[in-house]
Amino acid sequence: MNDTIRLGDGTSLAYRLDGAADKPVLILSNSIATDMTMWDDNVPVLARHFRVLRYDTRGHGRSGAPPGAYSLDRLGRDVLELMDRLEIRHAHFLGLSLGGFIGQWLGVRAPERVDRLILSNTAPWLDGPFEEMIAALYDGKPMTEFAQMFLANWFPARMRETDAATMARFHAMIMKTPPQGLAGAFAAVRDADLRSVLRLIDRPTLVIGGAHDTVTLPEHSEQIAAAIPGAQLAILPAVHLPNVEMARAYEERVLAFLGGSGS
Repeated sequence: MNDTIRLGDGTSLAYRLDGAADKPVLILSNSIATDMTMWDDNVPVLARHFRVLRYDTRGHGRSGAPPGAYSLDRLGRDVLELMDRLEIRHAHFLGLSLGGFIGQWLGVRAPERVDRLILSNTAPWLDGPFEEMIAALYDGKPMTEFAQMFLANWFPARMRETDAATMARFHAMIMKTPPQGLAGAFAAVRDADLRSVLRLIDRPTLVIGGAHDTVTLPEHSEQIAAAIPGAQLAILPAVHLPNVEMARAYEERVLAFLGGSGS
């Protein structure tokens, strides 16, 4: 079921529900420059065990893309507003990359809404040329150049050379991302720094990293897992989107942590 809600600030947020209504809810949060369809390969398996709730982060997909800088606080509150509107008191949460930043925020700021937390291919803080990329977006730099950058960062060379269908699917996602939405999300990552508060997360947590990830390094995953009491760490032989690159192994690790049966 696809639908949208109107958030408190007037922005529309698109979402989709899959799986039986009597199953525990698992929320999936997408990476920057993608939309909820980045999880298409995984939902058939996950929806056997969970009521899977996906949404397009503001600035992405079918959600609204208001101008200006977004904040991690705003992105986190978007999730809470969505849960409130759908009358979901608590849920498991799996966020990848930007979605993992949002997951960290939820673990710190709204732990009572989170059952189990999975932080995938993310970091508590990132240093990068965000100001330059934001300026380039507002100056009209072609999205094709950003698409080339993202695909090179997300997938191994062999996959980019041999899996034309997947590359075309993700290239289309990037090209559909509104430039001001991408700029707003870059600002949220630029300004985020959760290093000093990660230890406050008290939810059962699994941290997934990619051994060959050059965006959010394996060391970032190790840093998060070391800071969160009792967190588990899994480093997979993948780049930045292991849910796509090695979907079955990724799903097995997620289900093992969540209990498989949805419990």
